[in-house]
Amino acid sequence: MRRRYAISFDEARKAEVAGLAEAARRGLRISIAVVDDAGFPLTLARMDEASPASVSTAIEKARTAALIGLPTRVIEDATQARLSLLSMDRIAVEGGMPLLYKGQRVGGIGVSGALPAADAEVAWVAADALSDAKDG
Repeated sequence: MRRRYAISFDEARKAEVAGLAEAARRGLRISIAVVDDAGFPLTLARMDEASPASVSTAIEKARTAALIGLPTRVIEDATQARLSLLSMDRIAVEGGMPLLYKGQRVGGIGVSGALPAADAEVAWVAADALSDAKDG
């Protein structure tokens, strides 16, 4: 039998809080989502004055990173090189970060509401809050 690791709600919340704090420190108004390895939301937050549209985008960035196991920036870059990837049922915009534990995908974090590079930086800070869950 293969052992499967999973991110807990408390771990997801810890990442979410770290991301929200980083966004506030930078003066950003974002939405942040943390999903499990199947792409289902564990936590979701939208800061005051963040665009309502950022909610679904944050969830999709997190889902894409969790299911593919790569930062969404990688998919964005690949899409620019090969337009046929636009037909994928995933979002190809920077700001999603997979969560890995012992080389295994356990979830993803998605941030939306700022410029894509800033979204990605906040997602990285959130993922880094789970140093045990980030091994790749």
